[in-house]
Amino acid sequence: MIYSLAIYLYMLGIILVSPFHKKARAMVKGRLNTFRILHHQIDPQARYVWFHAASLGEFEQGRPLMERFREQHPEFKILLTFFSPSGYEVRKDYQGADVICYLPMDTPGNVLSFFRLVHPEMAFFIKYEFWLNFIVACYHKNIPVYSVSSIFRKNKIFFRWYGWAYAHVLKLVTHFFVQDEESARLLGTKGICNNVTVVGDTRFDRVIDIARQARQLPLVERFTDKNKITLVAGSSWAPDEDLIIPYFNTHPGMKLILAPHVISEEHLRHIESKLQRPCLRYTDANEENVEKADCLIVNCYGLLSSIYRYGQVAYVGGGFGVGIHNVPEAAIYGIPVLIGPNNKGFREAQDLLRMGGCFEVTGGTLFNAVMDHLLENSNLRQTRGKICKSYIESNAGASDQIFSVLQL
Repeated sequence: MIYSLAIYLYMLGIILVSPFHKKARAMVKGRLNTFRILHHQIDPQARYVWFHAASLGEFEQGRPLMERFREQHPEFKILLTFFSPSGYEVRKDYQGADVICYLPMDTPGNVLSFFRLVHPEMAFFIKYEFWLNFIVACYHKNIPVYSVSSIFRKNKIFFRWYGWAYAHVLKLVTHFFVQDEESARLLGTKGICNNVTVVGDTRFDRVIDIARQARQLPLVERFTDKNKITLVAGSSWAPDEDLIIPYFNTHPGMKLILAPHVISEEHLRHIESKLQRPCLRYTDANEENVEKADCLIVNCYGLLSSIYRYGQVAYVGGGFGVGIHNVPEAAIYGIPVLIGPNNKGFREAQDLLRMGGCFEVTGGTLFNAVMDHLLENSNLRQTRGKICKSYIESNAGASDQIFSVLQL
């Protein structure tokens, strides 16, 4: 089969580049342990629900559902698989799942070995994940497959003339819980109508949970100044910092919390070389020195979702390169959000731009103008911030809707 041949060629390519590519090397090394993990950790007497996420973002979308299963159906154990190292390496110790491993490559032999060890009663594939051989096997074994927070666009392979054969996999999915009406319409063009429910994005449930559980960070609170506006710039890349830092340098009425996406020593020093006002790395901060700094550089991971709560304005990075990062993570705190131009593939960003909670900045001139307005006008900050928070809250509840359809 052409699909399986493509998977074998992909595997070969990953193996060949692994000596020179860190991510590929992690994929190869991690998958060598997959069947050992399954053999030793799967309890053949237990009942399992299987969740699969490509990476960290998809994991966060599936997490509210997993945690609901854990809470309401303790009779099930949870198997969590990842495709990418950026998901597995970060969440391999996640306490909400009983067994965590890489998904074996989707070859017929691997699929056969997988189901010899694992007998899930249902499977949840998050967002874009449609592995043909695994889904076909689930279909033949009468294992229901649910696609969660999936979103479809007409340029996807399923809806291209050359993707007609692969589109067959869609008809084997038990139920689609899609993010929007357009996705439901596109599935309808393939004759998939009765097993589609528009529920929105489970990620909204997740960011609300994160906000409720946000950590108190005394050093960050001490850093802020009630007489100054604090801009929290999260997941920033160099092009984002090239906008933010010059503005910050010339505006003593604001403070800056900068959480760069890359926290290598080289990049941190590059940031520090551009700053003309007192700055401090988070790991060097204490109660005495943190108040003297005007810029706090967050040089560690895991704090950003809690740090946004201390800002009056947020900037979410990535919009001048790979694509913007997590806008809802900032918007839930009721603050206006600035983003770069590469935001077209992000529904929540598009919605908030249209509603006025987000501001798109395409360069330094526009960034400066937007920041001037936000710094000078507290009513503008509050009004646009309320739009953000209301949008997130009004889109929550996807997990509840999914559970009501499942009728567990």
